[in-house]
Amino acid sequence: MRLSQLCGKTLREAPADAETDSHRLLVRAGFIRPLLAGVYTYLPLGWRTVHKIEAIIREEMNAAGGQEITMPVLQPRELWAQSGREAAFGPVLFHLRDRREHPLVLAPTAEEVVTALAAVEVRSYRDLPLRLYQIGVKCRDEARPRGGVIRLREFLMKDLYSFDADEAGLEVSLQKMIQAYQNIFRRCGVTVFMIEADPGAIGGTGSREFAAPCAAGEDTMLRCPSGDYAANQETAELRKLPNPPQSDLLPLAEVATPGVKTIAALAQFLGIAESQTLKAVFYTAIYADRQEVVFGVIRGDLDVNEVKLKNKLGCLELRLATDAEVAEVGLVAGSASPLGLQDLKVVADDSITLGANFVAGANKPDTHVRHVNYPRDFGVDILGDIALARPGDLCPRCGQPLEAVRGVEMGHVFKLGTKYSEVFGATFLDKDGVPKPLVMGCYGIGLERLMAVAVEQNHDDKGIVWPPAIAPYQTHLCALGMDNPAVAQAAGQLYAELEAHGLEVLFDDRLESPGVKFNDADLIGLPLRLTVSARTLKVESVEARLRWQKEAMLLPRAEVLAQVQTLLQPAAN
Repeated sequence: MRLSQLCGKTLREAPADAETDSHRLLVRAGFIRPLLAGVYTYLPLGWRTVHKIEAIIREEMNAAGGQEITMPVLQPRELWAQSGREAAFGPVLFHLRDRREHPLVLAPTAEEVVTALAAVEVRSYRDLPLRLYQIGVKCRDEARPRGGVIRLREFLMKDLYSFDADEAGLEVSLQKMIQAYQNIFRRCGVTVFMIEADPGAIGGTGSREFAAPCAAGEDTMLRCPSGDYAANQETAELRKLPNPPQSDLLPLAEVATPGVKTIAALAQFLGIAESQTLKAVFYTAIYADRQEVVFGVIRGDLDVNEVKLKNKLGCLELRLATDAEVAEVGLVAGSASPLGLQDLKVVADDSITLGANFVAGANKPDTHVRHVNYPRDFGVDILGDIALARPGDLCPRCGQPLEAVRGVEMGHVFKLGTKYSEVFGATFLDKDGVPKPLVMGCYGIGLERLMAVAVEQNHDDKGIVWPPAIAPYQTHLCALGMDNPAVAQAAGQLYAELEAHGLEVLFDDRLESPGVKFNDADLIGLPLRLTVSARTLKVESVEARLRWQKEAMLLPRAEVLAQVQTLLQPAAN
């Protein structure tokens, strides 16, 4: 491709709204152009990179037993009502109506559609395992699209859905996908680590996320330095140390605490550790048909993880209760506890069992109660892990302090079980002729996000340094002095020769200065730059420089083709 004819010019300045390095560089290098928030046009360079990623994903999905299909972007809303996920997705779901006023949605994912398809196509255990995938457009009305193409409202996703006869078969499918994902990210030059994660609106169990460490990440990952454990902070566990044992459960005793509203102030006022207190937090849980104030209880040295709490409650949304909502149910902010509560759901962290004789609110102003013990003095509706793990907390497996890493979710794998197959009647006949629900898994990767993170992890102060397998072209040929007939002829001949031998070449044939051409070559970031100039013609050579190396080399003109293939061969691996 001749650069003079390429659609998509390089820009000297970054877009004013660029939040990340990938956003800045992909726009400046002429890979993408914004249309509206979270929606981009892909110029030829960008689209070639997306196609390279797509080809790698397709090869790995096929190798893992996937069969490629395509499913509609337009989906009937009743499918989402049937699965119960219309409310779960909420405003993220794009709604529209056709000319007959039939309600439709734009596909944010395809569990409903693919399960309805399997209900028709799968008859017997002989049809299993079945793994169907597509690479296509998804639409989500994200509240905060960000980072260029890291979080989009319209995006390309590979989603594969596995159908098995039992949990053992699902585990086989899951492991095949995990290996395929590891292969994809390695081939695309992206470093990832697998972590435990929240399944979100997709549902299911055994959710694993492939996270790419990078400064532009919107997620916090916690991992153990030993490599024993890693998880998204939304679901991360921690080792909760018990308070020193106390032999006797002492009687309740009120204590005046004038003006004391926080755990830190309470611990200081009474001269005790924060772990010797019980913290009260009030939330409003929103369901499809109601909302209610929920009382959360946790040991005072810990914080509530709202994702964990939301999952425990099974609600659609969870938010902190307003002052008016707290007052309406008779709670006293700053002095509340589960003591004597009635008609209010109480969810407690299991840390309340790791100690005795706690200090808690007395449910009246400026007063607390000493020697509060569970379950002697209060009951709970739900008891479990709702604690937020933080950097420095102890690994739940080995006890080492957890480290925080900023990262981006690159891929997600879920065990869905029979969540969708039971709803849509997707069954098969087993060997005994008994109908059983299909056991499902789902597995997704965002293509543009993968491209963006490849840039986040592979760039320098001059521009992109493309991993060779997903670079739009392998070679950037610069002709310095195209107004010199000899240079123009030599560069043109080399361009034709390289292309004739199947090499991908971006030929900078513009009448620009060497500085402009070299700056653009570094910005675009192709693996190998070749330079033809009057100087190289004098010594019958071509200058060559790999993008990630500082020094250039001279290749004898007669050996250029062989040398280029040699230089690119290790890069391609």
